[in-house]
Amino acid sequence: MTTPGTTPSTWIITGASQGLGRGLAEAALAAGDRVVAAVRRPDAVADLAAAHPDRFAAIAADVRDTARAPEVIRAALDRFGRIDVLVNNAGRGLVGAAEEVDEATLRDLMDLHLFGPAALVRAALPAMREQGSGTIVQMSSQGGRMSFPGVGAYSAGKFALEGWSEALAGEVAPFGIRVLIVEPSRFRTSFNAPGVLGFAEASDTYADVLAAVRTDMAGADGMQQGDPARAGDILVDLVHGSDLPLRLALGCEAVERISASYHRGLAELEGWRHASVGADFADAVPSVRPI
Repeated sequence: MTTPGTTPSTWIITGASQGLGRGLAEAALAAGDRVVAAVRRPDAVADLAAAHPDRFAAIAADVRDTARAPEVIRAALDRFGRIDVLVNNAGRGLVGAAEEVDEATLRDLMDLHLFGPAALVRAALPAMREQGSGTIVQMSSQGGRMSFPGVGAYSAGKFALEGWSEALAGEVAPFGIRVLIVEPSRFRTSFNAPGVLGFAEASDTYADVLAAVRTDMAGADGMQQGDPARAGDILVDLVHGSDLPLRLALGCEAVERISASYHRGLAELEGWRHASVGADFADAVPSVRPI
């Protein structure tokens, strides 16, 4: 909570009209902070604007329109004078095999999950560097650390976002700027709802391969374990604290699945060690690198 005499934090949150973004916006406002919601339809957050006229603002923005990223940052600075937290949360799911997802659709997802967030980060960093502080929260997914048939197009953007953000964390740390990569499991949002979760046109070739995945993804709506309000409270507490991890698996399913993925990866690495190390020159000296 913001205490008397302290300056409330200013948040920019994309995709704040519903789901995890909405839960996070409400938690930040409840903590006494200020929120700029970058959303496609500002009317979707009109209730928050009415309830918090002095601490909430909405700006119409499509994250995929990277040319408008500086406008989003400028709007927050003009309204509240600083940016303490940038949350790249906007996103959507798609189910389809690699052969079923066309290039235009794949590029659109990459714009939403990688290029849009990257543009906003670039636009926000000068102000954060000048004030000597800031936190960038990248909302990835458990699908940003492990993947499975049918979600490759979605995971591609999240994997890319995580790699880009891990490098970013080291680059901006000397300026007092932190990076948090959040890897949620399934939360009770509209992510899996009909008309929201996308499905590539199914082909006979992959009908049997993806049948269970399609059924599972569509059937998860309203049954997800994660509570967006609890997630919002956890993230606000973390951002307000001094100890911030680089990655946070959010939700029991994410913890279990990501953990299992790490164990499988380590077992595979060790199992093929003999083949891997055989690629070096016989007299090669082990590398000692700073990172």
